[in-house]
Amino acid sequence: MKKMLHATAAMALALSAVTAQAGTKPAATQAPAAGKPEIGSFGFDLTGMDKGVKPGDDFYDYANGGWAKATPIPEDKSNFGAFHVLADLSQARTHAILEEAKADPASKIGAAYASFMDEAAVEAKGMAPIAPWLDQVRALQDRAGYAALAAQATRSGVGAPFGLYVGQDDKDPDNYIVTLTQGGLGLPDRDYYLSEDAKMAETRAAYAGFLEKMLTLAGESDAKARAQALLAFETEIARVHWTRVDSRDADKVYNKMTLAQLTSAAPGFDFAGWLAANKIAATQVLVSQPSALTGEAALIARAPLAVLRDALIVRSLHAYAEQLPDAVGAADFAFNGTILSGTPQREDRWKRAVNFVTDAMGEEVGKVYVARHFPPETKAAMDVLVKNVLAAMGRRIDALPWMGDATKERARAKLAAFTPKIGYPDKWIDYSALTVAPDDLLGNAMRAKQFAFDRDVAKLGQPIDRGEWHMTPMEVNAYANFGMVEIVFPAAILQPPFFDPHADPAVNYGGIGAVIGHEISHHFDDQGAKYDEKGKLNQWWSEADLAKFKALTGDLVKQYDAYAPFPDAHVQGAFTLGENIGDLAGLSVALDAYHASLGGKPAPVIDGLTGDQRFFLGWAQVWRRNYREANLRQRLITDPHSPSRYRADIVRNFDAWYDAFKPRAGEALYLAPKDRVKIW
Repeated sequence: MKKMLHATAAMALALSAVTAQAGTKPAATQAPAAGKPEIGSFGFDLTGMDKGVKPGDDFYDYANGGWAKATPIPEDKSNFGAFHVLADLSQARTHAILEEAKADPASKIGAAYASFMDEAAVEAKGMAPIAPWLDQVRALQDRAGYAALAAQATRSGVGAPFGLYVGQDDKDPDNYIVTLTQGGLGLPDRDYYLSEDAKMAETRAAYAGFLEKMLTLAGESDAKARAQALLAFETEIARVHWTRVDSRDADKVYNKMTLAQLTSAAPGFDFAGWLAANKIAATQVLVSQPSALTGEAALIARAPLAVLRDALIVRSLHAYAEQLPDAVGAADFAFNGTILSGTPQREDRWKRAVNFVTDAMGEEVGKVYVARHFPPETKAAMDVLVKNVLAAMGRRIDALPWMGDATKERARAKLAAFTPKIGYPDKWIDYSALTVAPDDLLGNAMRAKQFAFDRDVAKLGQPIDRGEWHMTPMEVNAYANFGMVEIVFPAAILQPPFFDPHADPAVNYGGIGAVIGHEISHHFDDQGAKYDEKGKLNQWWSEADLAKFKALTGDLVKQYDAYAPFPDAHVQGAFTLGENIGDLAGLSVALDAYHASLGGKPAPVIDGLTGDQRFFLGWAQVWRRNYREANLRQRLITDPHSPSRYRADIVRNFDAWYDAFKPRAGEALYLAPKDRVKIW
């Protein structure tokens, strides 16, 4: 459900030519805007192309092959591309903010940053700061106390044994409810435990070594045997876990139960005591994966207490690896960073310090970031642009050949109900209740996790906070929130290559325009379309329209199933379906918006490239990314987004792309007109 950007008020001139009301005559837009683009002569990096590749064989390499060959992945990254360039810029800007704040004794973000940067103090304290908590875990002698201990772990971000959060009730979106999810695994997915693939077996062996190392660092004896017992326990948990495909199905994961019903269905774990220990007085809960929770509860009931204790010990060291001595952080990174993702080197300490403070008090940092790097006129320009792309989506709905009039009416009502959020929240989180000390790094981290948890729990029984954000302004990303019927674009994404006020509008439409369209269309993807104009999980389609929609999305699943980055690993079309629909629909909407912006006039030819050619190249440019093999393999299992090259290649479904680049039958990307997938 995501994508990225940041710029200036000139956005209104360069990109907002489509009018906010469908049917109103759009103004003409000429390109490029006055001034020099940051990238190339018109906003696209021509030197990064590989013109030796035919667009019809591999559009990603045609647009980006030169860049891919010339761009190494930094040693502290598992992958690197256009998003990372902006993320690095955001991180550097945040670093400057925190360095200044460190000198202010009244600054909480400065104190938190200082506590992380004082490496000598962290090493001198050793494991002493976490010892009281580990002693509590070791003191567990009976099952009666396990739920209360697990509750403390949950509140402190340790993440065992189940997931818990407070959010909107999908079928009653004006109220909050507690949601419980499957948990208990230390590896990224059930497949890591259950797959017979040789690479997975190697990873499991390395994971056993990691568990042994963490137990040893915690001061435990007989760590090798205990690690094997813990791995065996997690493997049994993996067997009852739902797949990611099932877990993304909004209908399947909506299972409202009374606490009494849950307790009866899963007697192996004291859910009532677990919730009560965290002052959660819930009579009803949503259970995302019922069979997984009941299955794991049964496993907990018969697991040796020693294994339950060891799980909490390892999870605790992993959760706070960056706030403990370097030996712990290095061991955690060696497995989770290098083995799982292929990253050779940890980030410098200042980068990790920035990440820590951003996670702990993101909106406190965000206040300063926005004041310095996101002028009000940029926000105003983006507001206009989003309205214009929404209007383009409205025109597409009106023109859909496969959707009936009654469903179209509801779709238009949903579009009219959208709330766009741009840049930053109108109301910032108040961190005054959070205690931060410059000489207590682990305490700061634990208190920040507990503060966030308590703030989450306090929502229960309160009116829905429709102003809440789930990203900070510094994040290079965006998201769609189905229950809120909103699309959200943090400040940091409004920058080249996504948007440049001096770039050719075709490139900007292919970049930020398609990102906006992507987030809008998420509300109409295979899951988002299940939510009505009030954000309620509610079937509002006719059965005939739903059948046609499922047939079209099924074609897209098949298309993506065929993509295989490795001989033994391919894209999961069903798992990535929502994002692939978002790319297909988002690019469609952006292309319509670009064409409308021309006001009936032909697009200028720039550097020998037509407007549509520049539009599609602008789309491909934002997906420039090189991956380490381990990271890409992990993403194929855990990431609902397709690898970047296949996101760029979505163009093979567009008639306009065929007109622009003239691919021929027999070339790898060529699809006959009847095989090109068109949904929204």
